[in-house]
Amino acid sequence: MFIKRLEKIQLTLGVTFLTIFFIAVIIQVITRYFGVSVIWTEEVANYSFIWAVFMGAAVMVNRKDHFNFDLLAKKLKGNAKHTLHIVIDGILLLFCAALFFYSLTALTTFWDYKWVSLPSMKMGYVWISLPIMSITMVIYLLSHIAGTVKKITAGEATE
Repeated sequence: MFIKRLEKIQLTLGVTFLTIFFIAVIIQVITRYFGVSVIWTEEVANYSFIWAVFMGAAVMVNRKDHFNFDLLAKKLKGNAKHTLHIVIDGILLLFCAALFFYSLTALTTFWDYKWVSLPSMKMGYVWISLPIMSITMVIYLLSHIAGTVKKITAGEATE
């Protein structure tokens, strides 16, 4: 239940930021057509796109649509297939944990930097998307590993 709610929140954030990206680009195109320069649209579009991609990437990890080794997984059955899933999720878990650790360093380093076109906005609002993405990926991967271990201990076969 928690995982589904977390995914829904991230999906909603991703769609919201993708919508902001789309609106900023439309505003930029329209204003350029009329010869008016609106300088903030480029940064808003870039940074909202970053948020949309990072939130979407975490959701894709939860759905197991982002990283996949189909060739080997299709040939394996039973515990061998479950073990492969644990190994893949474990490797991704280590990567995401390291990403979380280093993203906190980047966040604290760049928090007070300012946007060029909107100096009242801090770059920290952009950089915080990275630790949010990586920690939710860690949560999703731990959930996957726990579910797979549960299947192995219950003796469930995989098609």
